[in-house]
Amino acid sequence: MLNRENKELVKTYKKILIGFFVITFLISSFFGALFGFMAGNLGQGKFSLDFLKKNQNQVGQKNSGSAGSTINFPDEESAVTASVEKASPAVVSIIVSKDIPKMQDFFSDPFGFDPFFNPFGSSQRQQQNQGETEKQEIGGGSGFIVSKDGLIVTNKHVVSDQEAEYTVMTNDEKKHAAKVMAIDPVNDVAILKIEAGNNLPVLELADSGNLKIGQTVIAIGNSLGEFRNTVSKGIISGLKRNVTAGDGFGQAETLSEVIQTDAAINPGNSGGPLLNISGQVIGVNVAMAQGAENIGFALPINIVKKGIESVKSKGKIVQPYIGVRYIPITEEIKKANNLPYGYGALVLRGQKVTDFAVVPGSPADKAGLTENDIILEINGVKIDEKNLLSDQIAKSNVGDTINLKIWHKGEEKTVQVKLEERK
Repeated sequence: MLNRENKELVKTYKKILIGFFVITFLISSFFGALFGFMAGNLGQGKFSLDFLKKNQNQVGQKNSGSAGSTINFPDEESAVTASVEKASPAVVSIIVSKDIPKMQDFFSDPFGFDPFFNPFGSSQRQQQNQGETEKQEIGGGSGFIVSKDGLIVTNKHVVSDQEAEYTVMTNDEKKHAAKVMAIDPVNDVAILKIEAGNNLPVLELADSGNLKIGQTVIAIGNSLGEFRNTVSKGIISGLKRNVTAGDGFGQAETLSEVIQTDAAINPGNSGGPLLNISGQVIGVNVAMAQGAENIGFALPINIVKKGIESVKSKGKIVQPYIGVRYIPITEEIKKANNLPYGYGALVLRGQKVTDFAVVPGSPADKAGLTENDIILEINGVKIDEKNLLSDQIAKSNVGDTINLKIWHKGEEKTVQVKLEERK
């Protein structure tokens, strides 16, 4: 027989046991319902990483909005597509046409006449001679509109044939006769003009002085002369490159301080824009490296801006010059020619009799420069592989007076040169 105290103890244990089972049941039911809810929403993607990021951005935008400021973190894909939609209406294709005799052995580049893109050379073609000519498309390139009344930027080498005719096809597939307004005598830049009203779409020009290696860029152009507004994306893989672009026929041009990118730049892209992720122009596509993969080059837009403004105000591109022929000095040239400096610009005549070292009557001639002088500095900037003489001159304006530190007949001296317009 249990006494009264034992009976009370048994009742207490029973109450504790019952309470334990009740609490266990409630907890199990709660977590079962919770996990079931999460599993159902997970199947709908509501607990995915993208969903959480989206909610986080929405909360961040609401909070920032209540604080009076907005912080925007767009994903790259959306930014790129928005940039392309913004820029494409102002990107144009340039068609090069010319009268060609019906019988002629002539060289036909399968990618059109684009001298800096000639990966496979040329093929020879022959037609019967009937004493007549016919107009044919011999090449093409790209460009972009920079003024509402129809000014278009492209490469000089795209429109270098003075006997050819140039037609611009806008994004709405309308064709317009184009006039070559100006050719930059220093840079691979040309300005065209079309008559298509005064409300054309234009591209915004960025500041290419603030570029960073690794930032996203977008190239748009008339690839292979056939695929208009072809888009490629990549990054800036190098800055301030100095490269020599050749056309495969023995002619070449030095491109200074260009942007290197791995965004695909194909034949026909010459003259098209290189954009930042905001759809602003940071460069003009100009060349690609032969024998390499995804190495292309673009002229920084800051180099082009002065030419655009010059055409708008004066109807032509005005460039300053001093009037010397020179070669950049390197350590190798210093040793080979027993020169006193391994940098600078050595004033030297060319191979022809008319290739004067100093152009008679030029600013350099007036300042007393002679053959074999070495230009060491311009306004305190050392002339070397990173700071070429021509680039430093191009940064000034016609009428400016610059200070040249030179080595002249065995001694250093400083002379002042007043820049004049290049003819």
